[in-house]
Amino acid sequence: PGSDLELRRAEMALVTCPTASIGTLGKHDLGAAIGAFPEPVEDNVRFCGFASEDSFGGSSYLIVRPEGNVLVDSPRYTAPLVRRLEALGGVKWMFLSHIDDVADHQKFRDHFGCERVMHADDASFEVERPVEGRELLRLAGDLLVIPTPGHTAGSQTLLHRDKFLFTGDHVWWNPEDRRLGASRRYNWHSWGEQRRSMERLLDFAFEWILPGHGARHRAPAEEMKRLVRDLVSRMT
Repeated sequence: PGSDLELRRAEMALVTCPTASIGTLGKHDLGAAIGAFPEPVEDNVRFCGFASEDSFGGSSYLIVRPEGNVLVDSPRYTAPLVRRLEALGGVKWMFLSHIDDVADHQKFRDHFGCERVMHADDASFEVERPVEGRELLRLAGDLLVIPTPGHTAGSQTLLHRDKFLFTGDHVWWNPEDRRLGASRRYNWHSWGEQRRSMERLLDFAFEWILPGHGARHRAPAEEMKRLVRDLVSRMT
């Protein structure tokens, strides 16, 4: 790292790394990097860091709300993060986008008593709020569950305040190509159904895509709609 900012980002990457593959040559105090999580993204949305190997290093997020916080997918269950989640108000709901990224869900459930929201077609364990079929589920006025099967049979996305779309492994930003991406190679259910689910996203307005894997992206709602249309046209 060539600056204090780059050093801090490297330390945060070390804390986030699910396999402890990042190290240091000398002794470092990681207290500030650990305390930086959950890291603010925008408004009331935060990135949890502390990725879990059991979720293949997937990203997880926290939505901080007066009515109760939402943990999106599962980070690693570790004491420093749990204490920060407690300080931010705990966890009311745990939204699980699909079966690949559930990691330490049971530990978070046991500690916080949160309700897990997961599609029945992916749930291999009992959950408190199963989602059925392709019907939308309004968890609260600012939280809409959108079933988006394809990557897995029970993949689903979460829309918050018509601004933040949490997408799991359904769609992500490809910074090299400057466009949205989805993976046919890592599709475990149906590519055709994933394309139809992608097209379904055109019915909604949002400015952020916050995926489990891949880069996140922000754009004006109309530009985001154009990017989704472009992706649908390429999903042949």
